[in-house]
Parts: sequence; structure tokens; C-alpha cells
Amino acid sequence: MMRRLLGATLICLFFMGSLCAQDVKMNPALLQGHWPANWVTCPDVPLRDYGVFHFRKTFSLTSKPGKFLVHVTGDNRYRLFVNGTPVCSGPARGDLYNWYFESVDLAPYLKAGENVIAALVWNMGVYAPVAQISNQTAFVLQGDSEAEQLVNTNGTWKVMVNQSYTPCSTDNMQRLRAYMVIGPGDQIDGSRYPWGWEQPGYNDVAWKAASAVANPAPLGYGTDNQWTLVPRPIPLMEETLQRIPAVRRAEGMEVNADFLGGKKPLTIPANKTVSILLDQTFNTTAYPELLVNGGKGTVVKMTYAEALFDKNNQKGNRDEITGKNIIGNYDVFQMDGGNNRLFRPLWFRTYRYLQLDITTADQPLVITDMYGQYTGYPFKAVAGFSSNDASMQELWKVGWRTARLCAGETYFDCPYYEQLQYEGDTRIQSLISLYVTGDDRLMRKAIMDFYHSRVPEGLTQGRYPSNRIQVIPPFSLYWVTMVYDYWMHRKDDAFLKPLLTAVSGVLNWYEQKIDEEKKMLGPMKWWNFVDYTDAFADGVPEGATNGNSSVITLQYVYTLQQAAELFTYFGKTYEGAYYKKLAATLSNGTYQQCFDKGREEMANTPEKKAFSQHAGIMAILTNTIPAKDIKAVMNKILSDNTLGPATFYYRFYLNQALKKAGMADQYYGELTPWRNMLKTGLTTFAEKPEPARSDCHAWSASPNYDFLATICGIMPDAPGFAKVLVRPAPGELTEINGSMPHPAGTITVSLKRTGKSDGIAGEVVLPPGISGRFVWNGKVVVLKPGKQAVRL
Repeated sequence: MMRRLLGATLICLFFMGSLCAQDVKMNPALLQGHWPANWVTCPDVPLRDYGVFHFRKTFSLTSKPGKFLVHVTGDNRYRLFVNGTPVCSGPARGDLYNWYFESVDLAPYLKAGENVIAALVWNMGVYAPVAQISNQTAFVLQGDSEAEQLVNTNGTWKVMVNQSYTPCSTDNMQRLRAYMVIGPGDQIDGSRYPWGWEQPGYNDVAWKAASAVANPAPLGYGTDNQWTLVPRPIPLMEETLQRIPAVRRAEGMEVNADFLGGKKPLTIPANKTVSILLDQTFNTTAYPELLVNGGKGTVVKMTYAEALFDKNNQKGNRDEITGKNIIGNYDVFQMDGGNNRLFRPLWFRTYRYLQLDITTADQPLVITDMYGQYTGYPFKAVAGFSSNDASMQELWKVGWRTARLCAGETYFDCPYYEQLQYEGDTRIQSLISLYVTGDDRLMRKAIMDFYHSRVPEGLTQGRYPSNRIQVIPPFSLYWVTMVYDYWMHRKDDAFLKPLLTAVSGVLNWYEQKIDEEKKMLGPMKWWNFVDYTDAFADGVPEGATNGNSSVITLQYVYTLQQAAELFTYFGKTYEGAYYKKLAATLSNGTYQQCFDKGREEMANTPEKKAFSQHAGIMAILTNTIPAKDIKAVMNKILSDNTLGPATFYYRFYLNQALKKAGMADQYYGELTPWRNMLKTGLTTFAEKPEPARSDCHAWSASPNYDFLATICGIMPDAPGFAKVLVRPAPGELTEINGSMPHPAGTITVSLKRTGKSDGIAGEVVLPPGISGRFVWNGKVVVLKPGKQAVRL
């Protein structure tokens, strides 16, 4: 969007991460029946088509209030202003049954006398991101108490259609030859933009009165709801200034990078065509903001890319630009010639490289500043890791950047191409979040998002929120595993117990697919994705569709074993025993049908024509391999190059198998794929080995979990993290130091190797009230709350 710049400051006017709707004490009456406000919209326009709208309400206050709490949401999205200052954006993505609203205190932005609340609301229509669910264009704002209800949305609000916006960059999938569903770019004609619309004193006499759509209804109320309102369960997104440090290439004129600091303007002469390639130097998610004066008739195209492409459409080293061009999502800004014009797209962009292609007309264009406003979930890293190998710090930094860019109002698989929340990615992301930040709110939301996604068959959808149906049955199993993970890391029975019925639904779907003769899963419908390895067609292993896949049968066993523990804990002993017995039956059946004793390897199907690391990994994780053979099988998984290989994603489970086999010390030596990514100039970890589509993919950030959970060996040893297991696996490292948040405090591990090869000594600190055990080479030391020395 564009607005008139207030004063000279370009520092972000708000930091929204400190506000959390779930912490707001709202009027309970608003959760027990219809709201007095109305959902409002713009009259006489198609309400499900693409459109950008502005809403305004002018009102007077006798004095500046100490508190002025409102609840606000919109469809598709909105950005709220008070007296010209941006206050919040939303809503958090959900669905029509769970349409989230934000609760914000507007008092800091209000004053005695005349005030204006304004909202930018947009609907992408058929161009909407796949992650965006929608009903129709609408906006609602509700005052919390009687004192604030003078600003309730109703016919006293005014509205206009912004005719300056047109969708562009709608052919990204064709140009990038990749699946890309994040929504369109913005093409904005500055001559048609209502400059200053959000400011007090703007003349809105020609605007229409907003028309009522419906009475807002909270969850559990209403009989004809278009949206069912639920309080936002996560904090508002962070937004902070992020400077772009480098001009990498300029064509058409010489360009000094000084304008990127906002200290010296860059003037593009009249009737000139110029191309400027900027380098953030690392991948980011941000709202790019371009501040200009003059330049009437100028067109600026802003293109965003994670990497440049050579003539063969390959990325190569991400730092290199020679012989490469930018291909990517873009926005177009057409200048009206005014001063202090600030361009900002409606939605954030993902980029390392940003190219400005500028064509001026008869008036020069002055760029007074260009920068980004970094955005994402306001995670705060409180964990730490270090070792005698200093190179691991870069792996830690890049992994955390990857995880951060893949976390917004939901977890993202990747921020550039999809911005969709998939269980396969999210299970790993959630563990990273718990270990690095201790913040479990986005994990809880993700668990509930998938709970709300269930189809009549009982499965969760493979990704959600999503306006297209995609069912990935193995990902439904990972949703159950996410529930198990949360149970192991958080004492939250009231949250978990209602989910057990849905867990049973997922497990029952699989049970109906059992081949009773072979005691394995038979044929299965939908997309049975396991891993984007070249060994599997479209990520699907042999036997998944036609029947008797060892990989997916054993994943089902893995999940049944976890479910057995969950149900037993919650007093459902019959179900727990049943799932445990069913897991044993399928485990034994798969071993008998698929294990090749001569090769010491698990085949993908009973025909034993194809073998993969994945089958062996799941066989180890489920104890399908007899204990006496487990190390031999694990060694074959690591050494046999004929096995279908696990990609970055499934190497998370490869590491879990190493731990299960008592071979976790080999993890340090398995980091070569991540080190190789750094050598190619990647600043976030990629989706898969080259050629990679996404340069930032959440499932590849697993080292930020494993450095703490594997190398330092910190794991829950009882549900709710009530006890701590420290089983370090430093491998070739001689010194390791790690700290991570725990619900009761901080866990710290500082260790050094002693002796020739088998000794270890150091210090472990556990939070108050938390005990545990330290395990090293089969020996156990009891850990007590507080600081203690260990030496073995």
C-alpha cells in the first residue's frame, strides 16, 4: 500500500510481537452471543472478486483514554490505522469455522478531539493464495465495552474502492516452472491512489456509507454464520526495519549504494531506463518499502528472488551473479509525480535479491530511500549451542534463519513458493520452536489447524489452512506424532484429551486398509507422499498405491506405538493395549514379508525388488529389527549406495534411527549435506539436493533441534518434560555447550571429552523441581534440580 510519510522517520512505527490476543481480558459477553457491530462491506461491488478497499470512521473524544480495547478482523485481510499510524494486521489465517480476530488497545494512538480509525481491506478473489480461505469481502471492528462501542462498524463508517490496484505477476508457475501459490503481485497506478486516506482531515465526502453484511457471531453461536469468530491464539507478527546493504549490478547509469541508507537520494534522469540489482546478502521475508519524489509517469518494476538463474535455468552458487538474471515474483509501481510517496505491497515478499527496473518519463525520479520491514512470527531465540568446531555456528545461524522465515501466522513449508502448512514440515518445525524458543503457541495453533481440517474419512488434510483439498495420508500420521510430541514436551492435558477422538479417526482409516493375509497395509488412495527422493515417483514409495508398502506400514506402526502411550496415559487402557498389539502384528508381518536377511536390509515391498533408506529407518524406529541386528542394519543404511536415499527432510528420521540404534555419535559426521549447502552460497537451507526449487525449506532446519537433542542429548524422559534425559553424543567433538528453555526454567549442558576416547566430564543444570538422568556408555548418573558436576 501507499501512504503519506509522517515526518522524517522511517523507523517502523509499531512492533506488534509484544501483543498477544490470548492475553487480552476481553468482555465475556462478546464470546456469548452476537456482537452489536456489523460485518460491513462496500456496496454495489462483486464481493467475491479481486478488490482493494478503504474504510474510515471519524469520531471525537473528550479526553485521551487510558484504555480503548477493540476486536477486529477482515476477509481476506486488513491493515488497521489510527490517526495515520499503522497499528496491526490480520487476521491470523484460519477457516470459516475458526475465523480469528485480533484484540488491540488503541489508546496509545488516540487523542482528545477528532480521531480517525481507518482500515485497508483486500480480497484477492481468484488470485488468492492457496493458504487463504475466504467467504467474501468484509470488515468488522467491535468495541470491547460501552465506552468503545462508538467505533463499532455500521453504516456510520465510510468506504471506497481503490481503483489503483491491479493484480500482476499471476503467471509465476509458468515463468519459474514450479508450483507457486502465494498470490499475485500488486500493480499500482499512483495517479488513482487516494493519497492520505488514512490521515485525519482527509476529505471522504465522496465515499459511500458502508453496508451491513451480517451480525458477527463467536464460536458456538449463530444459525446462519458466514464466519465464526475465535480469539487469535498467537501474537501479532513482528515488523522491524531491515536495511538492504548492497548494490550488486546497475545498468543504464552508475548507481551509488548511499540511497539504501536513506542518507543520500538517488536521482534517475528523465526518459531513462535503468536496472538496479540489490542484494540483501541473505534470504529474508519482508515488506519492501520504496520512498520516492516526483517521477510522474515513471514505472518501477520490483522483482524478488531467492537466487539468480543462468542460461540453463540453474541457480549454481547463490553468491554469483555473472551471466545470471532474475526471474521471480514482482510488483509494479506507476508514479503520479507527488512527493513522499511510499510504495509497499499488500503482502510480504521473500527475497535475497531484489531488482528495480525503472523507466522514467519526462520527469526525473528521486528515490529517497529503499528498505525492507522484516516480518514473521515473533520468535525469540533463547537456546544456544557451541562446540570446539566453530564452523557449526554458521550451521546453527542458517538453520535458525530458515526456521524463522518459515514461521508466520502458520508454519510455512517455504516462504517463497507456497507459504502452506504441511504436517511433514510442521512436526520438525514445532520441535525446533520448542527447543530454541520455548514458545509453543504456534505449535498449538498448528495442531488445531490440522484438527479442524479433517475430512469425513477421518484423515486430516495434508496442509491447512488451504482453499484446495489435498489429502496426504502419511502426513495425517505425522499429525498424530505432533500430538505425541506436544504431550511429551508440555503438561497440558486439557488441550490434548479432546484430540484423542480425532487421533482414533486417523488410525482407524489406516486400519481399514490392512491386508489381513500379509499383515501389512494394502492399497491406499490419495497422495501417499514420503520423501522427494529420486527413488520414489512423485515422492511415493513402491506399494503405497497398489499395496504392501513397508515404509508406510512401518510409519503406521511408529504412530500406533505413540498412540498406545497416549491413550494409556489418558486412562483409555483398552485402546492403548489394542494399538500396541496391532503395532506388533504389523511390525512382525512387515519384517516377515520384506526383510532380506542376506542383504540385512528392509525392502520397500514383499517382492524385494527395491530397497530404500526409508524402509530401514522406519524398521529401526519401530523396533521391527531385532535388537541383535539393529547396528548391522543401521550400518547398511549408511553404507549401501544402492538404497534409495533420504533427502534433507527424511534425514531427520535417519538421525532418529541413529539414536535408536545407539549410534548417535555418528550424527556429527552426517552433517556434510548441510555444510555443502553453505558452500553453494545458500543463506537458508534448501528443500532438497540440487537442483532445488525452494532455497528456504523448513524441514531442512533440523540441525537446530539435533544440536541440542542429539549432540547435547537433551530429551524429555517423561510426559510433560517432567523428567529430563541427557544422553550426549558429541562424536568427534571434544567440547559441547548447549542450553535450552524448559517449562520450569533452563536446561544447560557443558561437557568435555576426557581420557583417550570414552570419558566425559562437565556440568549439567536442571530447572527447579526437575530431576533426570545422565547416560553415557551404558552408565547412568541421577540428575537433581540445579547445578551438578558429572564425570564418567
